[in-house]
Amino acid sequence: MRLAGIDLAWHNAKNPSAVAIALLRHKTLTVEAIAPSLEGPSGVADYLISLPDIFGISIDAPLIINNTTGQRPCERLLSVDYGSRHASCHTSNLTLYPHPSSVAFSEQLKVNGYEHLGRSKWQLECYPHPAIIECFNLPMRLKYKKGSVVDKKRGQIELAGLIKRLAQSSVLKFIIPNTMSFFLNEEHIHSLSGRALKENEDALDALICVYIAGLFQLSVAGTLYGDTDSGYIWVPQVCCI
Repeated sequence: MRLAGIDLAWHNAKNPSAVAIALLRHKTLTVEAIAPSLEGPSGVADYLISLPDIFGISIDAPLIINNTTGQRPCERLLSVDYGSRHASCHTSNLTLYPHPSSVAFSEQLKVNGYEHLGRSKWQLECYPHPAIIECFNLPMRLKYKKGSVVDKKRGQIELAGLIKRLAQSSVLKFIIPNTMSFFLNEEHIHSLSGRALKENEDALDALICVYIAGLFQLSVAGTLYGDTDSGYIWVPQVCCI
């Protein structure tokens, strides 16, 4: 079955979003496409519509926001478990985001048959930071998003190295064809700057998201923070390397 992982730019629709598409066969997930620079949720929706038979979609963005202030319950609960490992959640509420585009995007998916946490066609909210901690058995959040350009490149190279190790995973093999492996290439990452470096980061996040989708479809152990009424985040609880 075909799965999608989305690093969704929902704070600002002008920012690019990234999507990874992969085919799951038994316990092997093979990447078919990576789109690292789609324009906001509408661009992602158009891209998904153009693809056949997407069965499950894992999305890094808040898909359900009903609280007026403060954090969603799932954000508070996850932060209790991962705060000491520097992987707490950002705050989502309707005061900060009165008309969140991520929620509208999720509702559009529901209209097209993608139920939250479903077992036929489904959509899923994920959060790469704690998932990376669990999948790679790390003591702390992998810091590849903030800091100096040198720090970001170092972090991306470390994450890329971990992703490449998933090709030998006994839990779920992750195969990235040579035509798309440049996203993981150390020399390529070193050569990037500005928007190109950010797009590579987004592509790596989309790869993590589609890998989370594969783990969810395989029903590996995981923790569900929250629920489909107040909002939720699913985190796999399995070391994959």
